[in-house]
Amino acid sequence: MKRVLVFDVNETLLDLSALDPHFQRVFGDAKVRVEWFQTMLQSAFLTTITGPYLPFGEHFKAALAITGERHGVNVGKDDERAILQQVRALPPHPEVRPALERLRDAGFRLAALTNSTAQVEEAQLRHAGLADLFEKALSADSAKRLKPAAEAYQTAARELGVTTAEMRMVAAHVWDVQGALRAGCAAAFVERPGAVWNPLLEKPDVVARDLAEVADRVIELDR
Repeated sequence: MKRVLVFDVNETLLDLSALDPHFQRVFGDAKVRVEWFQTMLQSAFLTTITGPYLPFGEHFKAALAITGERHGVNVGKDDERAILQQVRALPPHPEVRPALERLRDAGFRLAALTNSTAQVEEAQLRHAGLADLFEKALSADSAKRLKPAAEAYQTAARELGVTTAEMRMVAAHVWDVQGALRAGCAAAFVERPGAVWNPLLEKPDVVARDLAEVADRVIELDR
């Protein structure tokens, strides 16, 4: 079955290491960027599980404040704006556009699905030179439930006019892949550096080092 391929954006398509100079400047350590991102996800997961719903950008700001407090750094509004501006202008990983072009040319429908708002997502894909490859740029904000909640994938499927079983979620995050599988989608896990599968979970049928390998496997499997 030729499923609709739905791609996570941050880390899966776009390289967050472009934020490192900002974290080096603000915190004196570029590695704090990873800590901030994990804090942001923790905040997002907490309110997704317990409520109330908050847009992903609110978690972005809260995580910066929490990380700043943890390190004894006052993250000012100018620094916050600079980091957010850079988030909207992240570069794609080198293999991303060629891999997406191969999949499109092989007849696959392509869409993006992110926890970020549609406005941020559209800016990201446009700046990265990828917007033209996607049929739709979807946001979990439409479901008012962030990934990995099932509603995020179900809403995306409705917007694409398919069932979740007709979707394959491609992501570099274990939680995103697991959320998609639990919602009835197929999935592909991209093993970006630092992305390690949880041994408590069953792996999807596609596990690859990058999007080029994902394209190879998906073209082979989803004919």
